[in-house]
Parts: sequence; C-alpha cells; structure tokens
Amino acid sequence: MKTLPPGAPPSAPATTVPAAGPEAARRTRGPEERRSTATLRATDAYAVLGAAAASLSVTGLLFTRLAPFTGALAFVVIAFVLFVGLYALLVSFDEDGPAVADRIVTVVVHSLAVLMMAALVFVVVYTLWEGREALRHLNFFTEDMVHAGPLDPITVGGIRHAVVGTLIQISIALVITVPAGLVCAVFLNEVPGRFSRFVRTIVEAMTALPSVVAGLFIYAMAIVALGLDKSGLAAALALSVMMLPIIIRAADVVIRLVPGTLREAAYATGSPRWRTVWHVVLPTARSGLTTAVILGTARGIGETSPVLLTAGYTTVSNNNPTDGAMTSLPLAAFNLVKSPEPAYIARGFGAAATLMALVLLLFVLARVLGGRGPGQLTRRQQHRRVKGSRRDLRRIEDRPRTAERAATEHRPRTPGTATGTAADEATGKATGKAAETTEKEE
Repeated sequence: MKTLPPGAPPSAPATTVPAAGPEAARRTRGPEERRSTATLRATDAYAVLGAAAASLSVTGLLFTRLAPFTGALAFVVIAFVLFVGLYALLVSFDEDGPAVADRIVTVVVHSLAVLMMAALVFVVVYTLWEGREALRHLNFFTEDMVHAGPLDPITVGGIRHAVVGTLIQISIALVITVPAGLVCAVFLNEVPGRFSRFVRTIVEAMTALPSVVAGLFIYAMAIVALGLDKSGLAAALALSVMMLPIIIRAADVVIRLVPGTLREAAYATGSPRWRTVWHVVLPTARSGLTTAVILGTARGIGETSPVLLTAGYTTVSNNNPTDGAMTSLPLAAFNLVKSPEPAYIARGFGAAATLMALVLLLFVLARVLGGRGPGQLTRRQQHRRVKGSRRDLRRIEDRPRTAERAATEHRPRTPGTATGTAADEATGKATGKAAETTEKEE
C-alpha cells in the first residue's frame, strides 16, 4: 500500500467510470444537429431532378435500343413509373421508411395536379387559338347566322342568337330552381326526420345524374306526353333538373355551418321557427347561398345534351321561350364545329370560348361572394350595422329620462291631496294662518 507524505494532494484514480444518465450521454455524443423545418430542401430538389433525368434516359434507351416500344402515351407512362421508383431509391439514402412513403405519395399527388393543370391549360389555349379568327370581329357578338352561309367569311354572321337563348333559358331555370332549392335545403336542416333523410338521399343521387337522362325525362314528359313543342321553355325545364340537386346540396352544406347558438338565441326570445329561419339562418348564410346558386348556374349553362333534345336548333334570334326553337351557346358550338368549312369551325370554337369566359366569370363571382364566412359582413354592411347600433344606444339612453318625465306627468292623485300649483298655494295659506295665530297669542 502506497503511503502519501503529509500535505501531498491525493492522486487521480487509475480507472475513470463515466457518469450515467441522459445528460452524460448528451455530453458524450456532442451537440445535437439542428434540423431544418423547411418544406423544400436542396436534397429534395436534387432527388427530383436526378430521378427525372435518369427516368427519361432509361425510357429513351428502352424505346430506341432495347425494346420495340412506340407511342407517346407509352413513353410518358413508363417514364413516370421509372421516375417514381428512382425517386424512392434516392430518398431512401437519407430518410427512413415512413419518410420515403410520404415523399412517394407527395410526388404522385403533385404529378397528378400538374397533369390536370396541363390538361386545363391545353383545353383553354387550344379553344382560344382555334377561335381567334372569330373572336377578333365585333359582328361575331352582335349578329346571328340568318344571313351567313357555309361559304361566307367570318365578317358575316355571329352568335347573338345563341347568347340571347342561353340567357333566357338560364333565367327561367333560375326562377324555378332558386326558390325550390333553398326551400328544400331549409327543410332538410330545420325539419329532421325519416322523410328528410330520404329526400337528402335522393338529392345526393341526383347530383350524379347524367345530363342526357335529364333531357330524356323532359322530352318524354313535356314534349311527348304533354305536347309541348321544342322551345326554350322545355330546355329551361331540362336545365332545372340538372341545376336543382346542385343548388340543394350546396345550400344544405352552407346552412349546416350556421351556429346552433344563433337559433337557440332566437328561440329563447320567443321567435317562431319560420321567423328564425327568415331573420337569422338565411341572412347568416347569405354569401354561401349565393355561391350555391352561382355554382348551379355554372353547371346548367354549359350543358349540351338536355338542350339538344329539348330546344331544337335555329340560326335566327328567338326571344320567345314558348314558341319555336331556341339555340344556346353549347348547342351552337356543337352544331358549328360539325361543319367541314373553316369559317364555321372558327365560329364554333369562338362560341366555346365565349361560353368558357361566361362560366369563368360566374366562378370568379362565386369565389368573391363566397370568400366570406357565415355571418361575416362587408364594409357597407358593417357601416350600416354601426349606424344602427348608435341609434339604438341613443334610444336606450333617452329611455330613463322619458320614463321619468312620463311618471311625473301621470302621477296618481289621492283624495285630499293637491298636486302642482294648487299644492303650493295650499301650503302657503296654511303657513300664513299659523303665523297670524302666533302673533295674536303673543
């Protein structure tokens, strides 16, 4: 045993045992690496670019050297499958299993979104390009086709009759569907029960109803059974069958978003159900109901099959929906593009471009009006609400003074008691007599 001299410091032990615990383990590993929370990292971009380049190279090699594959569609499909596989392989070098699956689903979803956007852009650009010759002339929007023949140039004739017919048909359809759709939506929400569930099931099934079935239904019921001629009214009835379930379904969803506390507050004040719906539910869901109507309008305005079966076709402007055939924009585009003449084809694509612009305008309007939540007011509505609140505040502040004045004027009288000036005179006389009596006694 080794003996230390007096006053000497103790020597360090020969073996050091590390301290246990998470803090000691963290000191042993060193500082933790900082993680990036960004949605897009450089490694993700490199993986996408590398997988895309490799998939295109391998697909090109297969189509030109290794396999007898042909066709643009086959090339795209094989390249996409290879891209997804190579991307998963590259991501697996840096991530674990769940992260790899998440990246694969993300790239597939984004690819489908790009595909849909590319298809939409192609349809819009192609339609505008094919109809450019007709859209640049003013007569295309101000004249009908009564004086235009197959060999006449673009400067003769237009689609005025189709635009007028579309507006008349959609207006009649709105007159039918808006009241019926809103009343049905209110019924589905305010009157729960077995019958309302049955109606909701029918409405949901009718939202997937093929348009040709709606046209055949009106053709069989109105034209064949009732003897109604092919006209704008018959076409409007067919469009109503298509628009009604859309409006009911959208309005039903919007009315469900109205808070139940608003209904309970109205019922607590003694308001009946119809007054609660009229003054509370419908004003709260006003913007959403407007969006529902516009979406139903956009659905009906672009239908071709119901109009083809019920409206007939004419090249003359017809402003009477009950007498004679009436043409709409989808029907005009359908008939014009069937012609082999370039001028007619250009007019057909011009009519389709006009219809797309009209539908786009309706969807933008629905987006603007439906951007506000239930109960959210515009600036003008907020200004009116503030002015009304100020008037109510002044009326409430004036109420105590009015009540006090009324109480003073209508104070009840008791027998032997005088009020007002008579009481003052009586008090003065009594005081004078008492003073005279006191003087005499002295």
